[in-house]
Amino acid sequence: MAIHTKVLLALALPALVAIGGCGGKKAVKEEFRADTPYSQRVRGPGENVCWAVKRAFLTQGYMLERGADALVMSGYKDTQTDPETSVTQRMQATCVDNRDGTSTVFATASREVNKLQKVGYSTTTGVSIFTLSLPSGSEKSLRVQSRETIQDPKFYQGFYALVNRFAAEDIAQGREAPPPQARRDDAPPPPQARREEEPSPRHLPDSAPRR
Repeated sequence: MAIHTKVLLALALPALVAIGGCGGKKAVKEEFRADTPYSQRVRGPGENVCWAVKRAFLTQGYMLERGADALVMSGYKDTQTDPETSVTQRMQATCVDNRDGTSTVFATASREVNKLQKVGYSTTTGVSIFTLSLPSGSEKSLRVQSRETIQDPKFYQGFYALVNRFAAEDIAQGREAPPPQARRDDAPPPPQARREEEPSPRHLPDSAPRR
């Protein structure tokens, strides 16, 4: 009897190990490195480079989003690979003046794939605890299939090259970047400018009797 039990355990142990290995999820190891594609040094002051970043967004078909931070620019664009698949690409970028004739551009992009799928729904009928669910129809809706950060260095190098070209063109032709927007559309209006010369206060008649 003991020998039979040992044989069963010997046969079952490899199967249990295999099941445990399949069921466990492999943890994603996150590391902070300096050699990432999410930043690039560009020749030019911050004003010209930031304006070049905006032009790069607009020339590639991105719809700009209005954010609370004016220094961070974000946009998105949608493409349809087939009648049932939609891809949304989002990108966020900002620039920092290095005070040495160059600026650093930081950029991050993500891609989301949505697919049109048929979803069924049912209707529940019955009284009290005696209920019955019956299929009553179906409809198609977009479901997220995948969402991930774009890590391809070639994608970002193409963006940085476009920013570098726009900034170099403006600097070579002596064009200055347009002034930043003074206020957002939904912000309260700025206070009215004071007049250069304030009106002098009125002199009230002296009520004291004169001698």
